[in-house]
Amino acid sequence: MNVLEQAAQVLHEEAQAIEKLIDTLDNSFVEAVTMILGSKGRVVCTGMGKSGHIARKVSATLASTGTPALFLHPGEGVHGDLGMVTSEDIVLAFSNSGETAEVVSLLPSLRRIGAKLISVVGNRNSTLAKNSDIVLLVEVEKEACPLGLAPTTSTTVALALGDALAVCLLDRHHFTPENFAVFHPGGSLGRKLLLTVENIMHSGDNNPVVHKGSTVQDALFVMTDKGLGAANVVDEEGRLIGLVTDGDIRRGLDSGSNFLEWPVEDMMTSMPRTITKDKLVAEALHRMEKNQPRPITVLPVVDDDGMCLGLVHITDLLRRGIV
Repeated sequence: MNVLEQAAQVLHEEAQAIEKLIDTLDNSFVEAVTMILGSKGRVVCTGMGKSGHIARKVSATLASTGTPALFLHPGEGVHGDLGMVTSEDIVLAFSNSGETAEVVSLLPSLRRIGAKLISVVGNRNSTLAKNSDIVLLVEVEKEACPLGLAPTTSTTVALALGDALAVCLLDRHHFTPENFAVFHPGGSLGRKLLLTVENIMHSGDNNPVVHKGSTVQDALFVMTDKGLGAANVVDEEGRLIGLVTDGDIRRGLDSGSNFLEWPVEDMMTSMPRTITKDKLVAEALHRMEKNQPRPITVLPVVDDDGMCLGLVHITDLLRRGIV
């Protein structure tokens, strides 16, 4: 078997194990979600070795998606770190065998503390499973390791179950992009989620505006002056009635007529797609990219009454690292 064939076999075996996990989901998973949702404490994830790495990752995913969580190393736990666990907490313990000594040694103290215990195990008859309030079974037929020794398929399945748990909790917490941004303020992800249209739009004197009754030539002067390749068209009260772009101007050139003297209303796009200043820039990008029949590069910004407040250009998103 060559390298690519072996790699494909590993991926196939692990994918199959996750598929089989779907069929084993039962009310225990529902009970685990319900227990965590009803808890006033945190989810304390624990595990030893490779299972510990999975527990640490699941705790990070839970914490970043609205479920307070932390990782407890079981070896450190029996030497004092159990002091961080309270009776309000729920312990989520990972162990494929369910007999991992360091994890099992936590059980007496957890019972004395009064914390609830959810176990993610591959053996329903194990010590850990028998002493758990809820058992989430992740049985696998064999590891992807050809020796059948290195945790591979079992850890993959446990991680997938942890992700499923986190996503179900996220949805029931009504966790929003704004909530997510609070926990991810750094880098391009933070910029995308935290910035609002108001932070980047061209407004005031920088808002390219022409009034109803102006000519295409007037619009062209404004577009050239502001350098945004577009101009908002407003009525006498300042409400947006249309948008004219450099693309419209280029198409007018093809007409062969004296189009520069046309009323701008004859060339503008009426009722263009817009956005309000309180929306996230991620929403602005989404509207630009998903516009039909083709993507657009500018969005007029209006208030709830349709008053024109500004304009957002795709280059503004590029400069902020959003795209």
